[in-house]
Amino acid sequence: MVIQSPDQALHILHIEDSPADQGLARIILRRAGLDCRIQTVETLDALQQALQSQVFDLILADYHLPGFTALDAWALVAPLAQRPPFVLLSGAIGEAAAVDVMRLGMTDFLRKEDIARLPQVLTRAMEVHEARRAKKQAMAELALSQQRLAELTDHLQSSIEEERASIAREIHDDIGGSLTSVKFDLAWITRNTPADQPLHAHALSALEMLQLALGASQRIMMNLRPPVLDQGLVAAVQWLAEGFERRTGVAVQMRTSSAQIAASPEIQLVAYRCAQEAMTNIGKYAQASRVEIDLSDCEGFLTLEVTDNGCGMTAEQREKPRSFGLRGLQERARTVEGWLDVSSQPGRGTSIIVSIPLPSH
Repeated sequence: MVIQSPDQALHILHIEDSPADQGLARIILRRAGLDCRIQTVETLDALQQALQSQVFDLILADYHLPGFTALDAWALVAPLAQRPPFVLLSGAIGEAAAVDVMRLGMTDFLRKEDIARLPQVLTRAMEVHEARRAKKQAMAELALSQQRLAELTDHLQSSIEEERASIAREIHDDIGGSLTSVKFDLAWITRNTPADQPLHAHALSALEMLQLALGASQRIMMNLRPPVLDQGLVAAVQWLAEGFERRTGVAVQMRTSSAQIAASPEIQLVAYRCAQEAMTNIGKYAQASRVEIDLSDCEGFLTLEVTDNGCGMTAEQREKPRSFGLRGLQERARTVEGWLDVSSQPGRGTSIIVSIPLPSH
């Protein structure tokens, strides 16, 4: 395999004070068919000037040189943003010392008596260097992608909550107001129409249907953006628990560390939505007879734990491709730098814990 840099030649910086060893390295690389441009330096000052003036594809270094060692050379090379592979070519140190210098980050070590293997060692060093560079770039791109995804998730969650609040206001102001006006008119008709008239019976029936519509609009509005959130997270989760118990008949026990939990509106909303989603999942899938909710703000963290005694989940059920409920909770928690833990076993219920750091004041 022939190593080539973009200009079709491998640019090597050789740190070596022996002209004989310099010449031998050149001959061996040339015989191996490697197109190399080799620059030699013998002092630290010359090394520093060379590193500042150009970029090298590889650095080849003896260990002991007049006035310094390869460790001193490495100290100049290691901080470089585009650090080239660093191969130690020396006969002056033992295997243990060679292992120690490799742990510092040098790419490889070759004894001078084995210099015939230099082309293979340099080839491997370049391959390892390229693999590490590609891995580093891939990890950087992945981190950037994850950051952009988190920012997009945050934006979408904010947009959804704003839209929910807007729809809730419209239901309250427009639909709710109109339905209430119609209710007053129907109530007036029933009061001013003889009970034995067909119109009276129709008005009563319409009044009952209207009351159901008002209840539905109130329920939808509360689910979109419950005004009880303005009274604090504890009150909102308590209202959620009471509504769940009333609708499903499943007993809910709630424990809190305090009557009021001091947290930003964003954190409170995330915790509330997590509780809401957890309760919705319990109502749909858990077949539970008891639910426990623990809400606390101890030791600098807001912690919400929702536990049921239902049928539980397998690991495969939690990781199925289109299971977005738990993933949605995880992304919600991440928007406020929190995290989500799920503990569940088939037949032994499920526990969902959301932890969010609270800013210190």
